[in-house]
Amino acid sequence: MPYAVIESGGKQYKVEPGDWIKVEKLDSLEGSLVELSNVLAVSQNNETIIGTPIVEGARVTATVASHGRDKKIIIFKFKAKNRYQRKQGHRQSYTQLNIKEILTGAEAESNVAKKTPEVAKSAKSSKAKSTSQKTP
Repeated sequence: MPYAVIESGGKQYKVEPGDWIKVEKLDSLEGSLVELSNVLAVSQNNETIIGTPIVEGARVTATVASHGRDKKIIIFKFKAKNRYQRKQGHRQSYTQLNIKEILTGAEAESNVAKKTPEVAKSAKSSKAKSTSQKTP
C-alpha cells in the first residue's frame, strides 16, 4: 500500500489513500480539492524516496471534508504559597481532509500538464478583462 509523510501546520502526518486526517485550519471551502506539496517521504511499489527536506515534484491530493473546533482544553497555572493561579481555555480550529491520491514526480508533472491549458485560458481572459477596464 503506498503511503506518504506530509507536513501541514508544522506537524507531520503519515497518510495513505482513503485516510481521514485532521490538520490545522486551511483556507479552503468544504468540498474543494487541496494539493499538499510538502511531501517529506513517499513509498510506492516497494521503493521509498526520502526528501532533502522535501521530495521534488511529489504531491498529495485531498478533499476538504469539514472545518471544526476540537474539544476545549484547560490551561491552569498555579504557584504554591504565592496566591497565584490562572485558568484559561483553548479550542483549536481544524480542517478534516480525505486523502485521495499520492503523486510522485512523473505523475504530478503529467497532471500539471493536463491542467495548464485551462489555467492559460483563464489567465488570457483575466488579462483581457484588465485591459478593457482601463479608465481614461
